[in-house]
Amino acid sequence: MIYLIVVAVVLAFIIIVLANSVRVLREYERGVVFRLGRLLGGPKGPGLFLLIPIVDKMIKVDLRVVTLVIPPQEVITRDNVPVRVNAVAYFQVVDPAASIVRVADFSLATSQISQTTLRSVLGQHVLDELLSERDKINVILQKIIDEQTGPWGIKVNVVEVRDVEIPSGMQRAMARQAEAERERRAKVISAAGEFEASAKLTEAAAVISEHPIALTLRYLQTLLEIAGPNSSTTIFPVPIDLIRPFTQPPKDGSA
Repeated sequence: MIYLIVVAVVLAFIIIVLANSVRVLREYERGVVFRLGRLLGGPKGPGLFLLIPIVDKMIKVDLRVVTLVIPPQEVITRDNVPVRVNAVAYFQVVDPAASIVRVADFSLATSQISQTTLRSVLGQHVLDELLSERDKINVILQKIIDEQTGPWGIKVNVVEVRDVEIPSGMQRAMARQAEAERERRAKVISAAGEFEASAKLTEAAAVISEHPIALTLRYLQTLLEIAGPNSSTTIFPVPIDLIRPFTQPPKDGSA
């Protein structure tokens, strides 16, 4: 009876040891193993592997891309405009051992360095650049943050500035400026149209002066347009020859 109890205890112990020794990691997971406090080679996984109970300790690391929402930051632009900016960053662990050994909390560290870099970089640009050259600023942010997180085994893939909140007074000033710019463009276009029309009229006058019959044809065309089917106006055509003497100056120069 005692023998059976001992065997049962031994079997239970073996089962517990094996249960604590066997590890299974998914495709996107890696295990950083410490043996008696020392880093043991490269990361383990994916799949099935064994650990020595009590001696080995494993820390699981996720290799998938993480979405980091950077909280809104108060920024003073280079042209002294206060703005409120938030952004989002996408990063992933590329060196599991470095992400565990070289930094205590790589997620928190990446978040803090992203906030600091966001304030520093945006403070070096004017407001117009924040609004019109956002892609360029995103590339600068991604490069700087990635360089700083690289030693931690973190790869920053993308950084996107999402919203730029401008004070209401500045928004009204920008609206007035945009309206004035639209009015300026409208006046320039109108002036260009008038200039082109005057040039065409000058050309037409030159043609008519060389070919008097063209004026008669234009006169007849005008009469046809006025005497439309729904017109209530009565037109009395007058030959141009009758009114030409009144339009030409006297030959003797008398008034």
